[in-house]
Amino acid sequence: MADDDRKRASPPTPGEPNVAVIAKTKPQTKRPNLYRVLILNDDYTPMEFVVHVLERFFGKDHDAATRIMLHVHHHGMGECGIYTYEVAETKVTQVMDFARKHQHPLQCVMEKK
Repeated sequence: MADDDRKRASPPTPGEPNVAVIAKTKPQTKRPNLYRVLILNDDYTPMEFVVHVLERFFGKDHDAATRIMLHVHHHGMGECGIYTYEVAETKVTQVMDFARKHQHPLQCVMEKK
């Protein structure tokens, strides 16, 4: 055995500092899953109310909110935005609570993208 190997293999002598090498590993991060927030069409909620919801809770300007509302009206559902799970869940809850408070049957759901 070579001298270097003996030094590495032998236990440290009293009074010598113990030295350890710690290798830093870069943590692997994963992007969070995204969820689409959708508004569903119904025959009772006024179009103006849907536009108001899109402006208030999703930050849409009046033209974008109107386009989404018309898409919901003609196709049965429309995408309001794409968010992480917690944000999407909060938006759905806010919209549903606001609709119930104003006595509208508007439905808002989320689905994994």
